[in-house]
Amino acid sequence: MHFPVQRNLHRDGILSVTEVYEENMPPALSSKAVAAAKFIASHLHYVGVLCVEFFVVDDGSADGALVVNEMAPRPHNSGHYTQNACTLSQFDLQVRAMAGLPLVQPRQHSPAVMLNLLGDLWFAADGSERSPAWDAVLALPGTHLHLYGKLQARRGRKMGHLNITAATAEQARTTALQACALLGLPPF
Repeated sequence: MHFPVQRNLHRDGILSVTEVYEENMPPALSSKAVAAAKFIASHLHYVGVLCVEFFVVDDGSADGALVVNEMAPRPHNSGHYTQNACTLSQFDLQVRAMAGLPLVQPRQHSPAVMLNLLGDLWFAADGSERSPAWDAVLALPGTHLHLYGKLQARRGRKMGHLNITAATAEQARTTALQACALLGLPPF
């Protein structure tokens, strides 16, 4: 079983945006990614949540080739969207696997965009500390804020994430871009 294939955008080597909706990638490329991840998991005899992150490289074919960038044998930052967009989250499935409970195929019920929230958001351009505009962000439809409870913000430190869900991919992207503008994050 697997979650839908997501498309990630990294900035400065850190995950910035995850987009998950139907046709976010060419179907043939998604199929290749799922097949490769299943191959890896089965050959490792792996049980639990496993994130396999790929780079798409231009090899002259229509969809490109996949190269494994990273494997995470645990819930992964790029799967945090599952908390609000799926019938079961990656955390639910990890607990089920560890406790020997039934594993069922999760279903994505909403297109989603996840924005990684780094400590940079807690600093103004002049370096002074500030609070992000959570009230304005949470007034946007389909926004779900998850802060990690870290007491000190530092630039580049993962402080939380914002999941945006909507009825359509276009609505999720539009709301995510509005959230980016409110928080001072670059558009994607």
